[in-house]
Amino acid sequence: MYTVVKQNPAIIEADIGKRIRAFRTQRRMTLEQLAAMTHFTKGYLSKVEKSKKSPPVSTLGIIARALGISISALLSEEAPRTSLSLVRKNDRPLISRDGADFGYSYEAMAYRYPNKIMEPFLLTLPLVPKKRTYYQHEGEEILFVIQGTMKFLHGGEEYIVNEGDCIYFDANLPHFGETVGPEEVKCFMVICNPVNGGERKG
Repeated sequence: MYTVVKQNPAIIEADIGKRIRAFRTQRRMTLEQLAAMTHFTKGYLSKVEKSKKSPPVSTLGIIARALGISISALLSEEAPRTSLSLVRKNDRPLISRDGADFGYSYEAMAYRYPNKIMEPFLLTLPLVPKKRTYYQHEGEEILFVIQGTMKFLHGGEEYIVNEGDCIYFDANLPHFGETVGPEEVKCFMVICNPVNGGERKG
């Protein structure tokens, strides 16, 4: 179940699945081919397309990379090419996963800018994670803690990251963050997506 916050437009999970399928079929790519490129099973990807699974943003990044698009293209319709994208505080699309597998929520900070190298989000970690899931994907990532204290596991190391602290890390290694203390953790998160359609941008 998704929770809609009044000041922010909500992203409908079913629309994400439909966009994944639309981009895949536009590229005449089968589920088997997408599975081979992403290393997810055909069954899992089918459930994602049918909105029976709620993928975390890192999983969306892997799928988007395989399709040669940005994560934002899966979250919403992107605007025509522009040199600047201004997204007001109350205009950030929000996905809240309070009732889903992971229990976190995130807001797209620059969804109107197409073909981004960087994918910025405002990430909220729940007080108690529904399950501990390690993420692993290509590229690099930044987490800047705006609120709370986070325990962050990266590879075989564990770190306590406090409000105002920033971590920059290799996302190819397994990683996971969870709340420590009495308040939810809010992070400014940036995922670097240097590859688009097989070509490096920049």
